[in-house]
Amino acid sequence: MRISTRLFAAASFAAMSLFAGAALADGDSIVFGTDATYPPFESLESGGKFVGFDIDVANALCDHMKVKCTFVNQDFDGIIPALQAKKFDAIISSMSITPERQKIVDFTNKIYNTPPAIAVPKDSTVKEATNEALKGKSIGAQSSTTHANYASAHLKDAELKLYPSADEYKLDLGNGRIDAAIDDVVVLSEWVKSDAGSCCKMLGTLKNDPVINGAGAGIAVRKGDTALRDKLNAAIDAIRADGTYKKIQDKYFDFDVYGG
Repeated sequence: MRISTRLFAAASFAAMSLFAGAALADGDSIVFGTDATYPPFESLESGGKFVGFDIDVANALCDHMKVKCTFVNQDFDGIIPALQAKKFDAIISSMSITPERQKIVDFTNKIYNTPPAIAVPKDSTVKEATNEALKGKSIGAQSSTTHANYASAHLKDAELKLYPSADEYKLDLGNGRIDAAIDDVVVLSEWVKSDAGSCCKMLGTLKNDPVINGAGAGIAVRKGDTALRDKLNAAIDAIRADGTYKKIQDKYFDFDVYGG
């Protein structure tokens, strides 16, 4: 899960952007903003098609609501300002529901909840995912994410190196330019199982910090757009009840990604 840190800019913009969304009718459309650099949750195929767990969930929600579903690619650090500027209607981009974020956008109920984790090269001598074990080691993280914030708060004795995207820290970890990386456990687990991540292994998961990691990842809408939020919540409940959510989950994961 990820979270942008550009909250003050977004908060000031939010004051100009409050509105009450109209109820959706059959045939209407929802435009989702997403940073498609975060497999297996959201990414782009070579032909430009959006794919991933979040994308499949969004399409299932739209099918249930009988509306058209489209996606706009947006860098994560600017995704809230783009929402406030009405570039799209909602954000589905592995965005954590945190108390600070809830001051400036409204969230649906969670769509998944997974902990942060650490990955290291296969020949690493680091044995535990703890501050003590990582002391003096360099840790890569995508900038403006909960994982970068978590490392700053809980892995203070390590050297944090920030990257614009997950792909870039993965490249440096694989080439030995950093000692470890922090990200969502699913993102790292899927990566180390791939050919691209064959350099590395999972070191372990980290305990969620409720303030930093929030209550799971949800869909963000503009502050005050309760009509869209409530419609999405009803659709989330429906796809979980009718088995659609589990089918999507099982396509990507072999465990319960929804969490407790």
